[in-house]
Amino acid sequence: MLRARGRSWTGAAAVLAATVGQLLVATFASDLPQFEGKAFGARLVSYPLLMLFVPVVWFAVHRGSRPAPWAGFTLVMLPFLVDVSGNTLDLYDTVVWWDDLLHFLNWCLLTLGLGLVLRVADVRPRWARAVATVGGGALLALLWEIGEWWTFIRHGTELGTAYEDTLGDMVLGTTGSAVALAVLVLLRRRVSRRGSPGTRP
Repeated sequence: MLRARGRSWTGAAAVLAATVGQLLVATFASDLPQFEGKAFGARLVSYPLLMLFVPVVWFAVHRGSRPAPWAGFTLVMLPFLVDVSGNTLDLYDTVVWWDDLLHFLNWCLLTLGLGLVLRVADVRPRWARAVATVGGGALLALLWEIGEWWTFIRHGTELGTAYEDTLGDMVLGTTGSAVALAVLVLLRRRVSRRGSPGTRP
């Protein structure tokens, strides 16, 4: 996975297919308790678009001039699959800590994937790398919380606890982004020690 610009697209395609498949089930079986009131109709449209956004922009910018960072694309897509799978298995309603874990883990995966795509580990000076990674992750966490509020919280049963939950989710997401930064730095140092300038994260 260090070769972020590898040519294997199968992982990203499998993640996208598994996510869309579960979204279809959730949308058309919305009477099941784990799917009820969670705006899966909107997710069926928004999730695939968000999953494809980074690859589409990357290919539009580079137009085949360099190998695609499929490992990064796959990591960016994984949080959507993990989220939908958690709902399919009813983990959000049956495991108390599942939502908190996912806000940390998914933001770690998302930020790590974006870091590989954007080659954040090469950014200088170091403070700019930290701002780009952790600050970008915090901004994305904020946008996600706004999306959650708009789609189902404002008219749902969770409005009374939304403020505290949103603050906690923001902290967990930002922490996950900070861990992703540490992983990117470690990967960059590992590659540097190998002395392989053509294999950079």
